[in-house]
Amino acid sequence: MSSATIARLTGRMYLTILLNMDALSQTFAALADPTRRAILARLATGAATVGELAEPFDISLPAVSRHLKVLSEAGLIERQAEAQFRRCALRGEGLRGASDWIESYRRFWEDQFDRLAAFLEDPAPDEPASRPSREPKGKARVRKPRR
Repeated sequence: MSSATIARLTGRMYLTILLNMDALSQTFAALADPTRRAILARLATGAATVGELAEPFDISLPAVSRHLKVLSEAGLIERQAEAQFRRCALRGEGLRGASDWIESYRRFWEDQFDRLAAFLEDPAPDEPASRPSREPKGKARVRKPRR
């Protein structure tokens, strides 16, 4: 959905769409943003505080917190309070639904490509001999009316 479309939605309509989003849609929506993907890539190397996650980005700390909220609601990260710090960690099982969905399509397309390869490798079966046509192909035979 484009930002212009979202801007036209009333608050109630937007909430309805948001609340009806299934887990897979929520995961892909969270992964759609490059900043959130970069945060996930950083967390793949180990847990980090919100401040550490915000360092490489030229955005405000509240903006990073909003990205972390989206990732958390999608089940991709978990946030824990440690004294005055909030530590974030990657939740591997959060990607399981997306991975399973993608895997099913990967298997489907591999099967299709295997079938295509087998079809292309087999020589065409001999066609039954047919009576050769006297008419060149593509031209219709025109009959003259009887008198």
